[in-house]
Amino acid sequence: MANAKKTSVFFCSNCGNESAKWMGQCPVCKEWNTLVEEPVGSGKNLKSGIKRKGAVSSDHAPSKLSAIEVREDDRISTKLEEFDRVLGGGIVPGSLVLVGGDPGIGKSTILLQVCRNLSADGHRVLYVSGEESLKQIKMRSLRIGDFSDQLSVFCETDLEVICDIVRENKPEIVVIDSIQTMFIEAVSSAPGSVSQVRESTMMLMQLAKSLSIAIFIVGHVTKEGMVAGPRVLEHMVDTVLYFEGDRFASYRLLRGVKNRFGSTNELGVFEMRTEGLAQVKNPSEYMLSGRPEDASGSVVCCAMEGSRPMLLEIQALVAKTSFGFPKRQATGADINRFNLLMAVLEKRLNLKTSECDAYVNVAGGLRMSEPAIDLGIVMAVVSSYRNKPVDDGLIVFGEVGLSGEVRAVSCPELRVAEAKKLGFKKCLIPKSSMDQAKRVKGIELLGVSNLAEVLKYI
Repeated sequence: MANAKKTSVFFCSNCGNESAKWMGQCPVCKEWNTLVEEPVGSGKNLKSGIKRKGAVSSDHAPSKLSAIEVREDDRISTKLEEFDRVLGGGIVPGSLVLVGGDPGIGKSTILLQVCRNLSADGHRVLYVSGEESLKQIKMRSLRIGDFSDQLSVFCETDLEVICDIVRENKPEIVVIDSIQTMFIEAVSSAPGSVSQVRESTMMLMQLAKSLSIAIFIVGHVTKEGMVAGPRVLEHMVDTVLYFEGDRFASYRLLRGVKNRFGSTNELGVFEMRTEGLAQVKNPSEYMLSGRPEDASGSVVCCAMEGSRPMLLEIQALVAKTSFGFPKRQATGADINRFNLLMAVLEKRLNLKTSECDAYVNVAGGLRMSEPAIDLGIVMAVVSSYRNKPVDDGLIVFGEVGLSGEVRAVSCPELRVAEAKKLGFKKCLIPKSSMDQAKRVKGIELLGVSNLAEVLKYI
């Protein structure tokens, strides 16, 4: 019994760390109750691979960096500008892209639309589904439109069979829906387990790099909003996209949180319709639709999502509390930042906010964490507290410090230009950003350096 081989190990579902025994807390990421027991293989295949002998082929020889050529036209356009924006300009051959999101949010729909556009443009596309039958995919495709013969559909969960089909047909783009349904027979655990998800992703990554094929994999998310499986899954892929939005609302947000081929935190906006997902090319106008006029507690602010300026409405409601402890609630904004700004208002402007319940909401369902919306939150709260509306033609942005100062933010020129494009007449900005914003003509700029100067515009 002393020489019995270990048949299982414990993996952390958050960071992927491997441990010989179960522990309540992962020693690497310090998360509690994340270690999951998984069986291990014999490792015979690994040992045989180590003993390989012979000369190294030219395909595996090192290359000089100066001799590698990269062209902009190497990217493949999906014909969806919002999708291309989040990818950094298009699909890079040989890349591995992870698309995550809640069930029913539209992951399969948007990828099927991408496959339709790519196949219509002459690219060979393979759509692999482990969750739906061929008839179910056909029924869903009828809503989207006609498909080219360049698109092939394959229903299979054995990843080794899928890899053989890919090597045989050599498509340019492959979609795997979803990674939690795939399994490798050599891994003795159930599909969707930590070991299966990790090994399947590793096999797909090697396939994408060796054949220069762009592979999209769909990943389910947990109730915390993270992709199910080990967190190391996000480190293995080249790009991570999250599909967000309320299932009961019409809009969908495609957010890039990791991208080796472009900027992160880019945002694409789509609207769910009967025929699929339609692009929203002017999300600022879309988010401001239905904004009330001459209403207290409503302010338009400008935030940056990647390289895109986005106008949004910030609403606040301040009312006398009926209890000894005032309530604070923030929807779409950081609650800790909101509490900090409420303390600044009470200390620097002598507003009796400790006697009031206060609520703040970013209209449209967006979640914003950029400090540039601080000034918008402050003005909305003061406007509701005094029951005095803010000028409908005014837009604001700026970071608020603990001493009540209004600090500069990035890209003021782009923000002001977006406000001008949507017809705003005045822009309240930090005084330290005036020099850059003056390059935009046709809109009145109002510079402020502290909160005392802000009050006269309410």
